Amino acid sequence: MSRALDVSLALPTQDLAAYKHAVHQFPLLELHEERDLAERFRDKEDLDAAWHLVTSHLRFVVKIARGYAGYGLGEADLVQEGNVGLMKAVKRFDPNFGVRLASFAAHWIKAEIHEFILRNWRIVKVATTKAQRKLFFNLRGKKKDLGWLNAKQTDQIAAELDVRTRDVAEMEKRLFGRDEAFDLPNDDAEVYAPAVYIEDERYEPSQAVEQAEWDQHTACLIEHGMAALDERSRDIVKRRWVLEPKATLHELADEYSVSAERIRQIEAAALKRLRAQFVT
Repeated sequence: MSRALDVSLALPTQDLAAYKHAVHQFPLLELHEERDLAERFRDKEDLDAAWHLVTSHLRFVVKIARGYAGYGLGEADLVQEGNVGLMKAVKRFDPNFGVRLASFAAHWIKAEIHEFILRNWRIVKVATTKAQRKLFFNLRGKKKDLGWLNAKQTDQIAAELDVRTRDVAEMEKRLFGRDEAFDLPNDDAEVYAPAVYIEDERYEPSQAVEQAEWDQHTACLIEHGMAALDERSRDIVKRRWVLEPKATLHELADEYSVSAERIRQIEAAALKRLRAQFVT
C-alpha cells in the first residue's frame, strides 16, 4: 500500500467506510516484527518503523472508538482522536515492557477519546476533576433503575468508585438533568439524546482485545517456563496445578519414591522458576 495513504489515514472524515476498509489492508504484526520495529524507532528514531507500528494498529483504534458511539459525536472524529492517542503510545512504547503494543496503547487511545467527549458533549462541562471524570464514565452503568438514586445507593456508588458522596449526587444532577439545546425530545421512541447512552464496559472492545493479548502473552511465558523444567518437575507441576483430579503430595511421593516434603520442595522450586518468567 502506498505511503501516500498516510495523510488520509490520519483524517478519516471523508468516507468512514472506505477508511475502515483501508486500515484493514494493513497486516497485523507478529511479536518479533513488532519488537524489531519498536527497537528501531526507540534506538534509531526510524520514522518508517513508527509508521508501520501505527498503521498496523489503526483497526484497533476503530474498535475502541466504536464503543463510544452513543455520545452523539461523529465516529470519524472519535477515530481521529483515538489515532492521536495511538501515535502518543507508539512514541512512548518500549518493547522491554513485556506487553504488546495494543495492550499498551489502549490507555492512550481511550484517554484521547475521553478528553474529546468531555470537551464536546455539552456546553456546560460535566467533568473537570479526576473524580468527576471517573463518575462521568461510570455513573450510568452503576444506576440500577431509571429513577433518581436514594441515599443508600448514592453511598454505595461513592464507595465503589472511591469518591465523595456529594460528588455522586452532584454528578447525577448534572449528568441526567436535561439540556434543552442538546437533549432531544423523547416523543419518538427511536430517537434518544446523548444522556441516554453510556459505554457498557462489559463488552468494551479494547478491554476484550487487551485481555486476549495478555492471556496469550501469559500462556507463552508459562509454556516457555515449563519447557525449561526437567521432566520430573514438569510432571509434578502439571499434576498439582493443571490436570484434574489434582495429585496429592503423598501420591507423588509414593510414585517417585521420595518424601512428601521433597515433592513440596521440587514443586516450590519449579513454581519459582515459572514466576521468574513474569519479571524478567
